[in-house]
Amino acid sequence: MNFVEELKWRGMLHDMMPGTEEQLSKEMTAAYLGIDPTADSLHIGHLCGVMMLRHFQRCGHKPIALVGGATGMIGDPSGKSAERNLLDEATLRHNQEAIKAQLSRFLDFESDAPNRAEMVNNYDWMKDFTFLDFARKVGKHITVNYMMAKDSVQKRLNGEARDGLSFTEFTYQLLQGYDFLYLYEHKNCRLQLGGSDQWGNITTGTELIRRTNGGEAFALTCPLITKADGTKFGKTESGNVWLDRRYTSPYKFYQFWLNVSDEDAARYIKIFTFITKEEAEDLIARHAEAPHLRLLQKRLAEDLTVMVHSREDYEMSVEASNILFGNATSDSLRKLDEATLLSVFEGVPQFEVSRNRLGCKMMDLLTSEEAPVFPSKGEMRKMIQNGGFMVNKEKVSDLDMVFEASLLLNGKYMIVQRGKKNYWLIFVK
Repeated sequence: MNFVEELKWRGMLHDMMPGTEEQLSKEMTAAYLGIDPTADSLHIGHLCGVMMLRHFQRCGHKPIALVGGATGMIGDPSGKSAERNLLDEATLRHNQEAIKAQLSRFLDFESDAPNRAEMVNNYDWMKDFTFLDFARKVGKHITVNYMMAKDSVQKRLNGEARDGLSFTEFTYQLLQGYDFLYLYEHKNCRLQLGGSDQWGNITTGTELIRRTNGGEAFALTCPLITKADGTKFGKTESGNVWLDRRYTSPYKFYQFWLNVSDEDAARYIKIFTFITKEEAEDLIARHAEAPHLRLLQKRLAEDLTVMVHSREDYEMSVEASNILFGNATSDSLRKLDEATLLSVFEGVPQFEVSRNRLGCKMMDLLTSEEAPVFPSKGEMRKMIQNGGFMVNKEKVSDLDMVFEASLLLNGKYMIVQRGKKNYWLIFVK
């Protein structure tokens, strides 16, 4: 496989320094990609870079994931309007381990292959680097004029940031440049990968390598992923879509991909899966013939949920989707874990009832002040007689049905349904 050609057809190549492709065809090459460690999980905004590393390894080259422990303590001016929070070392180490565990689902860190992936943290070589050493080894090689010309710096100076650009942030491109120099000298790393907003910082690294020891290094960036309407990819109303189930449940993760637009799905299927070019073209053509089947979205949601979580999580997410939008059964509900159940019924009206209500008639419970699903017993009776009342997806015909512990899902929830679309979640405390 040719790495550059692979990125091109997938729409994942934005810019590339001359000579990059020749270097990759000449020998197994090490390349690194920087990852911000300010959280203990990646989110889908990181995925394009992670997929680049995965393709790089599949093409026989060596990927290096650099956790920016030192640079994360400073903040990157690229495309940001404010400095980042500074982190302590213990938090950085925790975040690094969590990120490596997630990357392990994409990259081979464990085998004996010569191109197995590595993870490094720039804090390890920056923490004992004195200011005098930095000024001598790095500062003297890069002029202020060179640094000022960078787009990221110009944007901050031209009023994007309310408080201007701090010296701390101004030095960021030198720190990132030194990362490249360090990895060039210690890991024979010849290429840096990143998003298109990182081009200025990456080329500072190649320039530093050239000026320091006459070495040759290269740069390659992917485009910043946006949605068809131009808005930012990876954000929802509730914030980032995370890879860690503690922050975004597998069901919500699955739903995100299932709900992307047709236009976005045709691009994302190439960027975020390992589908072949022929498969992608065939799937896009079949989707165009029958868009209502949402073939692209379903394939995206399946591949990514399995890759990031597991096949079991994917299957549970499909079952969970059928609960609201299909003909699910009580058994389907009982298979869901608590987090998925709550994700499915997020936004549904909820009532909290006391456990001592167990044993009372359903008619009394669902017309009470605690859980007023029905305004009156007469209306509830009519709904039951017309076959429009369900408990846990099972139709109720018994007017004297009792509210029993056996009805509770995960020992504390009950789903009540009036008609086809009106749901309530009863929570027993």
